[in-house]
Amino acid sequence: MDVNHPALLAAQNSWRCVMNKDKAGWLDLMADDVCVEDPIGVAPTNPTGQGTRGKAALADFYEKNIAPTQISIESEESFAAGNESAHVLNLTTAFPNGVKMTVHGIFTYRINEAGKITNLRGFWSLEDARVEKSG
Repeated sequence: MDVNHPALLAAQNSWRCVMNKDKAGWLDLMADDVCVEDPIGVAPTNPTGQGTRGKAALADFYEKNIAPTQISIESEESFAAGNESAHVLNLTTAFPNGVKMTVHGIFTYRINEAGKITNLRGFWSLEDARVEKSG
């Protein structure tokens, strides 16, 4: 796989921005009509099951789900083809209340001709998450 594939780089830049708390950088990676389904289907981060659509809604998503937490992202395997990339990831989220949740799933990224992320989809479920309480 080409390590400079634009969809792979977009995904990696997204992870970097999330882990470094770079909201402006993360939003700048997104197309105006972006749709984020993380996870796919109804969940606390996707209450309608239709995803978060548009940059304004995504900024609110960031404030509610990313800003108050510390997220670490490890990639086990990545694939890129066409204008998309898919990744087997482990996401560990540490919440302010001491709970730590680890999600193992497949995450896909689609980019447009300008290299902006149009779709980010997470194939995982809360039922499969590993939850730990510290203290």
